Amino acid sequence: MLSVQNVEVIYPNGFTGLQQTSVRFDRGQFIVLLGTSGAGKSTLLRTLNGLVKPTRGDVAIDGQGSIFSSGSALRRHRQRTGMVFQQHHLIGRLTALENVLIGRLAAYSTIRTMAPLPRKDRILALEALDRVGLADRALHRADQLSGGQQQRVGIARAKAQEPELILADEPVASLDPETAVHVLGDLHRICREDGITAIVSLHQVDLARRFADRIIGLAQGRVVFEGAPAEFGTFALDTNYKASSPVLFEAAE
Repeated sequence: MLSVQNVEVIYPNGFTGLQQTSVRFDRGQFIVLLGTSGAGKSTLLRTLNGLVKPTRGDVAIDGQGSIFSSGSALRRHRQRTGMVFQQHHLIGRLTALENVLIGRLAAYSTIRTMAPLPRKDRILALEALDRVGLADRALHRADQLSGGQQQRVGIARAKAQEPELILADEPVASLDPETAVHVLGDLHRICREDGITAIVSLHQVDLARRFADRIIGLAQGRVVFEGAPAEFGTFALDTNYKASSPVLFEAAE
C-alpha cells in the first residue's frame, strides 16, 4: 500500500531525524512503530503524511507513485489519511460532535466548508462517536471530557474522514495504563472492522505486543527491528542499545 524508499530526514539545524530507511506498510495491517523518545517514530509518521519532506528518498503509494510528485497528489493522500495526535488537538469550546465533523472538511472545497455541512455528515459523525462509545457525549464541550474521552473523540474524528490509512502519534502516552488499553483497543477494533491500515507509534512494549500485527522498532533514527510481535523478545529500544541481528538487541559495550 505505502512504501518508504531510502528516506533520510535531516532537519535545518543539522539533526538527523531519520537515517536512510526503506520499509513497506501493507494494506489492512495494524503496525506499531516502537521506540523511545527521539528514536525517529514521529519523524517517520510525519514523513508518511507529507508533513515532513525527506531530505533524500521518497514515499510512494502502490500504483500511484510519489505522494510528493505534485500538490494535488499530496492533497489526495492526506484526504485518505486520518491523524490521531498525542495531545488530542481538539477545540475545547466546541462539542464532541463539532470536533468530529472537522474530519469531514477534507471532503469539500474551502468555499463549501464555510456553510453548514450536510445532514449525512452529521449522521456519519454521530456514528463515529458511537463506535467509540461516546454518542451520549456528542453535545458536551470537548474541554468537559476526560483525557481518555478526548482521545476517543480524536479517533472518531479520524474515522469520520473515511480514511484508508490512520496515523497515530503516541495516542496513549498521556493516559493511565487502563485507559490506554481501552483507547488503543477502540482504535484497533475500528481499523480491523473497517479494513483501515493503521501505523501507530508507541513506547510501551506490552501494548505493541498486544495489538500489533507487525512491529517496527526504531532507535537513533533507524530501523533496528521488523517482524511479528512473537519474534520480539524483551529488548530495550534506546540509545544505550544497538541492533545485533534483525530480531535481537544487546547492550552496547
